[in-house]
Amino acid sequence: METVRVLQLGTEDFSKVFPVLECAEWHYEPDFAELPERDFEVIILDREITGGEFDYLIRFMRAYCLFLTEKVPLKEGSETQQLFLRKMGKRISEEELKLLLEKELPDYFSGSYGEKYRPQDLAVAQGFKGRVSWKGMEKVELEGDYGNELTQIVFWRNNLPFFEDQSTEFWLEYEKDDTVEISLELSNFYFTYGVEPHFSDVWIFSEKELEELVCISNKSGKRGYLFASLKAKGKGRLSVIALHDRRSRRGKGNFLPGGERKVTSAREEIFYYFDPGNLRPPLNVYFSGYKTKEGFEGYYMIRKMQHPFLLIAEARLEGGSFYIGSEEYESALEGILREHIEKLGFQNSDVILSGLSMGTFGALYYGCKIRPNTILVGKPLASIGNVAGNERLRSPDGTHPWLDVLYKAYGSLEPDAIEQMNRRFWDRFDRTDWSKTRFAVAYMIEDEMDENAYENLQSHLKDAGVRIYGKGLHGRHNDNTNGIVQWFVSQYRAIIENDFNKTEKKTGGQR
Repeated sequence: METVRVLQLGTEDFSKVFPVLECAEWHYEPDFAELPERDFEVIILDREITGGEFDYLIRFMRAYCLFLTEKVPLKEGSETQQLFLRKMGKRISEEELKLLLEKELPDYFSGSYGEKYRPQDLAVAQGFKGRVSWKGMEKVELEGDYGNELTQIVFWRNNLPFFEDQSTEFWLEYEKDDTVEISLELSNFYFTYGVEPHFSDVWIFSEKELEELVCISNKSGKRGYLFASLKAKGKGRLSVIALHDRRSRRGKGNFLPGGERKVTSAREEIFYYFDPGNLRPPLNVYFSGYKTKEGFEGYYMIRKMQHPFLLIAEARLEGGSFYIGSEEYESALEGILREHIEKLGFQNSDVILSGLSMGTFGALYYGCKIRPNTILVGKPLASIGNVAGNERLRSPDGTHPWLDVLYKAYGSLEPDAIEQMNRRFWDRFDRTDWSKTRFAVAYMIEDEMDENAYENLQSHLKDAGVRIYGKGLHGRHNDNTNGIVQWFVSQYRAIIENDFNKTEKKTGGQR
């Protein structure tokens, strides 16, 4: 069981009063002492805090992980109240405290983990006699007669490690005709040297249960492996898109404590994480880039800015699908942005949209709707049709899903589809009033994916009187990510300082 660092402030050491799980690295401080500069996963307050304690805690704890006992007052304007608001604290009763210490601490493990079973590991059961069609790395389509009883139709060849006391969530993306019924079967087995594999648990989830995330826990006391298969019955079409597995926080959040998730009617997911920061503008929005490990990107980088921030992530295709989708999908994502702007009482001019690589498209595309103070991007990708078209010759090893992105959107890889994808962005971009938005762009001069992205942005903005400036570094798309990130972070800080923080400084000539 992974270690969870817990800090308790108060006059009584709770670890001597209540049973505490062995995973806890317990730090009790009756009077605050100097502590190492490292995050705590859980903070428990049984008394008010001082200004010095506030300064430490605000730096070295995550939101949604602060718990106050019922005896701690929340006086208006006090350090305790400010910490409670800025870290999304929770009041906790004695019974809830006991539950936290005895059972729930493992849900606050550091980091996060999520992945997708590889599409190339999907196998069709030998007994199926119908039609099978593979659609790149997006999905496999089956059509035929699956029989009158639920029978294995597909399975995933590579098994998933399943550690002791681990809880794992699963989400199945699929499409099917109403005449087809499915169920997901997960089997936990382990090896003993010289003995046949032993199956300790089998979970079967009905189609109704699969409408939500399903969660299983390894209670065998041994490290095992999970075998996953899909059963079906009836006749018709069945498309298996993806099976996702994620280490579960058992209701405490997706990927991070407090992480949220929206799902469309097509079972496509959008993930978002909000941290109130110092509750003052700007709201820093960061779109995750291409990543096969599912979860949020840029957490520590954006948290260091100290201001409110919103992380956006997705897990479609192999590493992401550029945040584009159906009208329902895009409206949901735009709604997430607007919801948090309104929650903070901010205006669109109090927002910075940002991202790197694939995340730049999210910032630019949804920037057309939000029209923020600044769009800050590194290694921009704007003409996604061209990115897909370039993959044939410039990335022939198939390590990216750009052709799948194109096919998913338009059902074709022909030149017309490439042009449609390009116009999808540029038509939207050209209809937007950018007069109140700044663009800051770091780009690779020899970028093989979208080689003219920066020049195209300049060209499309030339008549709008918009501020745009850039920094070019020599190399291909991934040749100098460190240099791009350094410039990106320095610009983030400069924009916040010049456009927002100076409003609070009483300096001559400053807002």
